[in-house]
Amino acid sequence: MSRVRAAVLGSPIEHSLSPVLHRAAYRELGLDEWSYDRFEIDEAALPEFIAGLGPEWAGLSLTMPLKRAVIPLLDGISDTAASVEAVNTVVFTEDGRRLGDNTDIPGIIAALHERGVEKVPSAAILGSGATASSALAALSRICTGEVTVYVRSRARADEMRQWGERLGVPVRAADWADAAEALTAPLVIATTPAGATDALASAVPAAAGTLFDVLYDPWPTALAAAWSERGGKLIGGLDLLVHQAVLQFEQMTGRIPGPLAAMRAAGERALAVR
Repeated sequence: MSRVRAAVLGSPIEHSLSPVLHRAAYRELGLDEWSYDRFEIDEAALPEFIAGLGPEWAGLSLTMPLKRAVIPLLDGISDTAASVEAVNTVVFTEDGRRLGDNTDIPGIIAALHERGVEKVPSAAILGSGATASSALAALSRICTGEVTVYVRSRARADEMRQWGERLGVPVRAADWADAAEALTAPLVIATTPAGATDALASAVPAAAGTLFDVLYDPWPTALAAAWSERGGKLIGGLDLLVHQAVLQFEQMTGRIPGPLAAMRAAGERALAVR
């Protein structure tokens, strides 16, 4: 039986749940010849690593700091990846091409749709990093009005406005000091590091809308816990991680649909013992 390989690359990478999710999918569908590993790879090591991959490789998942660094090494990228200049999925075709895609954006949309969020009149984003630009790209497809982005610096504000112009989304940049006002939006997407939104927990309104907090460890965050206590709709980082991983699995294996429930259950088990 010929082996088929896939892996996740990044730095740091030791806490990545991607191997847990993809291996669970392989088990669920009986893909015994498939393996999925993790490699600690930074930008400097990436070109040599990719150049050394043999024909047994089907695909790669990429996390920070490689999502932009990989683009010059590829033969082409999807429109979705180009829209935010970030690739988190590489598929190797039978004719030897390396094709990049971004499953974070459709993953965000899929996670929202799963919870019944199809369209929103406005939204707020907490933070302005790489995940925030993916969130903005997702909102370009489901938000019919303005997106307010709460940031800590003028440079970040300018950058998010530029992303909005590029993606066709009206963006208003607001100061992080006023982030509590974001919580009244119909949809709030928190893209900040652990602890950054803890101080906002006491400001969650009684009639909370939907919070999508992209963190999954630790979970729940203080903000997510307060949101749930007030009866708001809550979507977590594991939802995003699983949905984007399912899309990666489908692209790499050609097996559609991917086993979403099995992958989510595996992720939940892994997080429960951390």
